[in-house]
Amino acid sequence: MQSLINFLYRNPRSQLQKFRRFGGYFNYRSMMHGRREMEKRSVELPPVISHADGLPVYFLTGKNYLYQTLYCIQSLIKTSAVQFKFILVDDGSFTTTLIERVAKQLPGAQVITAEQINKNLQNVLPETRYPHLHKKRAVYPHIKKLTDVHTIPGDAWKLVLDSDMLFWHEPTEIITWLNDSQRPLHMVDCTEAYGYSQHLMEQLAGSAVKPLLNVGAIGLKSEAIDWDKLEKWVKTLEEQEGTSYYLEQALSAMLIGNTDALVLKAEDYIVNPGADQIKSKTGTLHHYVDLSKENYFKQAWKHFL
Repeated sequence: MQSLINFLYRNPRSQLQKFRRFGGYFNYRSMMHGRREMEKRSVELPPVISHADGLPVYFLTGKNYLYQTLYCIQSLIKTSAVQFKFILVDDGSFTTTLIERVAKQLPGAQVITAEQINKNLQNVLPETRYPHLHKKRAVYPHIKKLTDVHTIPGDAWKLVLDSDMLFWHEPTEIITWLNDSQRPLHMVDCTEAYGYSQHLMEQLAGSAVKPLLNVGAIGLKSEAIDWDKLEKWVKTLEEQEGTSYYLEQALSAMLIGNTDALVLKAEDYIVNPGADQIKSKTGTLHHYVDLSKENYFKQAWKHFL
């Protein structure tokens, strides 16, 4: 009965609300056409060399997002002469074909495969000790930006970038941080999106939690992450206030707490840029969330072909 209600009422209603938010059905369909074209034409992007001794940049990506990752990387190297090392972390959907594509379009890039990730998790986060983290990994891919990235041995500090972003000017603050990482780094959100009450988050973290933290670009020290706390936080947050799409962002904010951090200026590293900002390429970086995805899919990516 519940599935029938969802099919006849809730799902169509949700679709209708989505169409309305993006200016109606036909405009939404036009946006989706732009997304498909963006994905199709991503094979035309020229190769970008990943340098073994370059500044390390991590992406959690896979079958549905690699094309966006490639555009983001293309935009980064077009703004800077700095050499980067790109580490692509398998979100669970990598195939042999996808790995071959990475080798062609990102020669030298490192792919952290699901097999490698599982070994890292067994060493650092065994399921018997961290059952809730493993349970979330199975249903909530975003948490892999913490569990799967920060169990990779090597770089003490790791910068993780979301794929749905484009650079328009050289990110000097990020480059300076990569050359000498001493404190966490994060972006500023356009609206607070943690999914949990500030009171509960601060109670669990044992400190104040900064408002408006956005994880589009997030730099953390792997060995500073207390996995026992993270396990407890996930369990308690969901027991008391339910599940949230923004759990990973809330956990990152709790990990940083009120410690000193490099906060990327909101006017330069723009979350959810408006149409005029996109057209004029305002700022250093655009993170295309929510309504800004329309102009991301319709026009922004075309500058990099």
